[in-house]
Amino acid sequence: MMHWNNYYCLEVFVVGHDWGAIIAWYLCLFRPDRVTALVNTSVAFMRHIFIRAAAVKPTDFFNRAYGPTYYICRFQEPGVAEEEFSPANARYIVRQILCNRFTSEAAGGAKPAAADEEPLPPWLTEADVDQFASEFERTGFTGGINYYRNMDRNWELAAPWADAKVAVPTRFVVGDGDLTYHYPGIQDYIHKGGFKADVPLLEDVVVIPGAGHFIQQEKADEVTEHIYDFISKF
Repeated sequence: MMHWNNYYCLEVFVVGHDWGAIIAWYLCLFRPDRVTALVNTSVAFMRHIFIRAAAVKPTDFFNRAYGPTYYICRFQEPGVAEEEFSPANARYIVRQILCNRFTSEAAGGAKPAAADEEPLPPWLTEADVDQFASEFERTGFTGGINYYRNMDRNWELAAPWADAKVAVPTRFVVGDGDLTYHYPGIQDYIHKGGFKADVPLLEDVVVIPGAGHFIQQEKADEVTEHIYDFISKF
């Protein structure tokens, strides 16, 4: 059994992707003393989205940027998304999400090609799809959707950290085909000093050509190497 005092002093390496990246940013913002180093993928630290440091709520930002049909905006009213994401159609929904590269048009409600008619990409197996689908058939999609519904509240609760920096050594990895890499103004923020100002110990940004949103699966070996190479420094 680990002694409490030893546990209390424990520091960890953190790796996050998408929602996990957001949670990792919050962890490193709130308790940088507990994190030795961070590798985050897909979602950069976007202060205006994560922290109430400005007047625009996250849902208002996405509504202005993409309109009310954008998936985050559509998800806000309980029951609406649940009708769209029936557990009975979990396998089709999982294939649709995984097999179609994320774009602002697709996320905004445009009808993608029928996923079941397309072959799986080489990084995804039928066993993967079956596993994901069986879990969503069991639980439904409400739990995941509720995270989007809590974005404004998270933003408000983080207000005391409005001026704080993410003071943890960090590497950021993103695919050049990821929706998150094409938010309005995000590339200027990432590459022209804004990101570095908010994350002063950011050591480098890695943009992987040909990768979409599920970068940890699409480019598993390459992403693993970037993670291993970075944490090995510590």
